[in-house]
Amino acid sequence: MLDVDRLLIELTVAEKAALTSGSSFWYTAPVERLGIPRIMVSDGPHGLRAQPGEGDHLGLGGSVPATCFPTASAVASAWNPELLRRIGRALAQEARACHLSVILGPGINMKRSPLCGRNFEYFSEDPYLAGELAVGIVEGIQSGGVGTSVKHYAANNQETDRLRVDAQVDERTLREIYLPAFERVVTAAQPWTVMCAYNKVNGRSASENAWLLTTVLREEFGFEGVIVSDWGAVYHRVPALLAGLDLEMPPALGRSPESVVAAVEAGEVPADVLDARVRKVLELVAKGMPVLELDESFDAEAHHALAREAAAESIVLLKNDGVLPLAADARIAVIGEFARTPRFQGAGSSQVNPTRVDSLLDELRAVHADVPFAAGYGIGGTADDAALRAEAERVAGAADTVVMVIGLPAADESEGFDRTHMNLPANQLEALRAVAAANPDVVVVLVNGSTVLLGDVVPYARALVEAWLGGQAAGGAIADVLRGTVNPSGRLAESIPHRLEDNSSYLNFPGDSHVVRYGEGLFIGYRGYDKCHQDVAYPFGFGLSYTSFEISDPAVTIHGSVAEGTFGVTVSVTVSNTGTVDGAEVVQVYVGDVESSVTRPVRELKGFAKVRLAAGASQEVSIELDQRAFAFWSARHRRWVVEAGDFVIAVGRHSRDLVSRTVTVEAPTLAAPLDRDSTLQEWMSDPAGRRLVEEEVRNGQPAAVLQDELIQVIGTMPMSTLANFGGMSLDHDALDRVTEAWRKQAVIP
Repeated sequence: MLDVDRLLIELTVAEKAALTSGSSFWYTAPVERLGIPRIMVSDGPHGLRAQPGEGDHLGLGGSVPATCFPTASAVASAWNPELLRRIGRALAQEARACHLSVILGPGINMKRSPLCGRNFEYFSEDPYLAGELAVGIVEGIQSGGVGTSVKHYAANNQETDRLRVDAQVDERTLREIYLPAFERVVTAAQPWTVMCAYNKVNGRSASENAWLLTTVLREEFGFEGVIVSDWGAVYHRVPALLAGLDLEMPPALGRSPESVVAAVEAGEVPADVLDARVRKVLELVAKGMPVLELDESFDAEAHHALAREAAAESIVLLKNDGVLPLAADARIAVIGEFARTPRFQGAGSSQVNPTRVDSLLDELRAVHADVPFAAGYGIGGTADDAALRAEAERVAGAADTVVMVIGLPAADESEGFDRTHMNLPANQLEALRAVAAANPDVVVVLVNGSTVLLGDVVPYARALVEAWLGGQAAGGAIADVLRGTVNPSGRLAESIPHRLEDNSSYLNFPGDSHVVRYGEGLFIGYRGYDKCHQDVAYPFGFGLSYTSFEISDPAVTIHGSVAEGTFGVTVSVTVSNTGTVDGAEVVQVYVGDVESSVTRPVRELKGFAKVRLAAGASQEVSIELDQRAFAFWSARHRRWVVEAGDFVIAVGRHSRDLVSRTVTVEAPTLAAPLDRDSTLQEWMSDPAGRRLVEEEVRNGQPAAVLQDELIQVIGTMPMSTLANFGGMSLDHDALDRVTEAWRKQAVIP
């Protein structure tokens, strides 16, 4: 164990500077004379890409074999934090086996646009869901004595120009959409590290953004761990150090440590600031040291079985006209190159060297004696697609049911670039039409990391299965669902629109001239579709089952007080499996403010529970909503506030299949701060403000300011402006008096 206080005394300035910059691509800096070892970090949101030694960054060169679990976009559809905990514990076991101290994940950025090339690494378009899932995997990994790095903080929602782009986002949108998942995982699980993003946020690089790193993350959220850069996200080491960045990775050796030393010697960096950064790094090393001496292994077969279970639970059944599950004696044919050559993970820094890979074709053939196959289409543009389609038509025509696998090639979505459209490859759609003409009983299986448009798929599919990028065991998991061995229970963690143009970010993605403006504000994903009454192909939270469920009308119980910060609501429902098959339902709870002083979404997810029920069984489910579930971030009050009034609590199976109850919330009246620049309407609508203005009128100030018809015309003008209009409002001296009097009597919550 390291004695951090002693080490801070004994370390030289040069050694301290070196500790804040790492020693190589995957290792922190050692100080051998003081017994400080180096520890290894590695990519690994859904499986380790550990490269002991120096390795490379994006390739698989030298990476040890590891279990490739379903990607975040897949496992988010399970809506099951406990499943994430189990995956996390398995990841920790694999990390310990290769002496890895910190896994660089999970990624919890919001899916602002379906075009983001890295969406397969992120959970959801909803911050509440993303935060709960992140807590699960972080707790799972760190329970095994291995650290995590929650990323990418913050507003890193595209790959285009990602190292230079300035994400211009108003504070309320940051607070309500882009920061809550980070806040939740920090306050609930204290990840060992948080990774800052490449991009700028409102004009300042994330690595040099003191408001993000220190004011919000450290002081408000209470983060106790290391703030580490994304690889290459430090552009100026000294300003980043001063802003709160503890560790630069990879190190700019020969540059960054020397610049820190020079800044300390010049008095630009106080010694206590450098010590604070070094303390965090030493505390991280101390926590990561125990794995260095371990001699452990992991059960690859057990982890593969967990990957198969997770992939199956992540599958979303979007359509089923009775063709699924497949009949045991059905003559099935399999079409699609992806059934033989599976695509199961994304490309880029998260790429895993899997311990094994199962294909859907092999898994179905292991159960059914004779399963004919045709590729149907080529991947990469070199195949004779016409010949492949002809073969597929022949094979399909001889079968009872066709299982056709289509999806996005790796070249279509990856870290490093964004998509420009949501379309499936044209040759795959042509093959689907040809197959459906030969045999209308087609089950379409989708393999993709990001959502795709389905208007050219649904008409040709009797059943539609969204399998995502399901990891190395996806082939077996898909077979389990198709055959009915597993009853699908996945629910969409993101909406699927009819058109790209329907998405609220469409006009502001990916920006230009190194700037992207988040013009849609709060209204990403279902928040935008609902606000615009926009029809979607499949709504947020949607998913079918082989059984049927009923959710009773909700009972709600209010407790606590908004004024005391203890307000909450208990929502209770009875869930019944009314079908003949065991299954799982996801109870989703949304909250909407009926009338608010600010624009708010129609509804927002604030609670959920996954319930497993035997056929014919029922269970009561209670979900707690805390005060934050009813709050918005007030720019005027600089804090979260709850306004008095009616709120709709809606419970159901997805965001557009809900039963609602209205509750009335009692809350203190919020006194908006008044000053010289507040409008006439704002002064007149505040009881104390109006009384002060009326007193000035009685003392000789112009009475026109109190005329209702005049207020309708000039009421939106600031009082400081009206003071220049002689005879229409208070003069400047009177305005100063009422402003000071209001300030003295006001109590601003």
